[in-house]
Amino acid sequence: MAEVIDWLEDGTASGAPYSPRFGDRYRSELGGLEQARDVFLAGCGLPAAWKGQPQWRILETGFGLGLNFLVTWQAWKADPDRPRMLHFVSTEAFPASADDVLRSAQAHPHLVPFATELHSHLWGLLPGFHRLSFEQGRVLLTLCIGDAKAVLKQQQFEADSVYLDGFSPQKNPDIWDIHTFKAVARCCRRGTRIATWTIARAVRDALSQAGFVVRKTPGIPPKRDNLQGEYNPAWEPKLPADTHPIATLQPGHCVVVGSGLAGAAVAASLARRGWRVDVLDEADVPAAGASGLPAGLVAPHVSPDDSLLSRLSRNGARMTLHQCKALLTDKEDWQHTGVLQRVMPDADKHLPTDLTQAWPEAASDWSRMADAGELAANGLTVSDKAFRHSAAAWVKPASLVKAWLATPGVSWRGKAKVAGLVSDKGSWQLKDEVGHTLAEAELVVIAAGFGSLGLAASVTGKPPALQAIRGQVSWSDAMAGAGQMPVNGHGSFIPAVPLAQGMVSMFGATFERDEEREDLKPQDHIDNLLKLGELLPGLDLPQPADVQGWAGVRCATPGRLPVLSPIASENQAQVWLCTGMGSRGLSFAYLCAELMAARLHGEPLPLELRLARALQTAPDRA
Repeated sequence: MAEVIDWLEDGTASGAPYSPRFGDRYRSELGGLEQARDVFLAGCGLPAAWKGQPQWRILETGFGLGLNFLVTWQAWKADPDRPRMLHFVSTEAFPASADDVLRSAQAHPHLVPFATELHSHLWGLLPGFHRLSFEQGRVLLTLCIGDAKAVLKQQQFEADSVYLDGFSPQKNPDIWDIHTFKAVARCCRRGTRIATWTIARAVRDALSQAGFVVRKTPGIPPKRDNLQGEYNPAWEPKLPADTHPIATLQPGHCVVVGSGLAGAAVAASLARRGWRVDVLDEADVPAAGASGLPAGLVAPHVSPDDSLLSRLSRNGARMTLHQCKALLTDKEDWQHTGVLQRVMPDADKHLPTDLTQAWPEAASDWSRMADAGELAANGLTVSDKAFRHSAAAWVKPASLVKAWLATPGVSWRGKAKVAGLVSDKGSWQLKDEVGHTLAEAELVVIAAGFGSLGLAASVTGKPPALQAIRGQVSWSDAMAGAGQMPVNGHGSFIPAVPLAQGMVSMFGATFERDEEREDLKPQDHIDNLLKLGELLPGLDLPQPADVQGWAGVRCATPGRLPVLSPIASENQAQVWLCTGMGSRGLSFAYLCAELMAARLHGEPLPLELRLARALQTAPDRA
């Protein structure tokens, strides 16, 4: 459940938020606005300190009702000298509801528009990281749900400013102890400024032990003092054995090979950070490969143990759904319909009980058992078992590719087949089949689906473990509009998709390993119809002769996860591999792009370190 908050009458539009759990107020008796501005923002020298910077990274302990974030976001937006990117990372063990966050802002009318937008993102806050995007992706909030000490060990960045916030040390001592401050220090560089409202001696001593130099500063009356300082330990900090130094690249020129979901997502993410990005593709239109699928589903994967794939799919689905909402036309390019996942009779699947019992509201924002009405609307009975994914939609991948390629700073060139890469004095040259140079850049990203295999081998001498998987989907206008929402489980069914020839129902797809041909096969239409009949027995199926289709070749890895990894570096010139999305390109493409951008620029990770590492190893073929 969301954290319980009591709202006490204090004469303001919202009331005073009070925590029964900790027996303390969420904000000072004079109101939280002055504290957010004077203690935290000004206490870290902002906004002056971020003037002209390419990015600014803020770490906060204790998101609470989000006031510090809202004030910082507003200050960033009002500043003509603001950094291109603002990162705000906040920990929270007991997240408040979206409605309480919005109610809190009512006391400050100028913050209400910001709070209203934030409100729309605050759903499904299960333990872990949640990347929320604002201002066309230039303000990124990473909410880390869980104990601060634990979640900060899963981050990897160097903060420029730190807001130390939380309930009073007497009420919540864990957030102010030496172990928390050591976890904070792990995310600091020398000179990182910190600020807080408490001057408790135990807090000052613990900060000093963690390497912070602190001093009292004048407070907001009636409070006499606040605390400010910076990270400047007397010793040389050592990185944990399992981490690498954080390097930051300055935006320059990048060439992306491949203009499917993976390549277009990378191009958009880098261009937003100031890169000039050229996208090359051998086809004469973008999304000519597997991303040319007329429509697909983005939905979270579920497993009883909440597996690695399940957690990664949630991260990716949240980010993709936001991109669709921001960039695409509703009911034409995509629709947030939700998805019904039928559990077939021979399958033993259920939702992860650890999450559904401990976090019922947040878990149901993602997935829950379908009710009788939802089953009946899709021709199923109460004896049928199905999950209802609320955070799910159908999407036309090519529309998303087109929107990403339209990002300022991105240029696309077709009929440009890259045959290999050659290192040359601090850059990489991309050669065609006769050895002519198509492009040259200091950063190259190979995102060409199964075609990435040969390109990666030209760089490393050893091909990665990628597999071609042919898939064919079918569609018919005879069933258009049938059912209440898309259904998957044994193949998938999208009841109403607008195509050039009209409204159709789409179903499939086949799954043919080690097959690179894309020609349509009549037998595959029959197979798709048979699977659809098992998935939804009540549908009146069309005849095979009345079915049309599309076929493409997906690229997958042995572990079913995409691969995102640097595979070569020559004099700071890098080559990355971003591919292997399989049938989950809509879930993984933008997640991988943002993770790559974070690693290149020393940004906060958009997902836990343990999850990021699962994507950062390029599997080699035996």
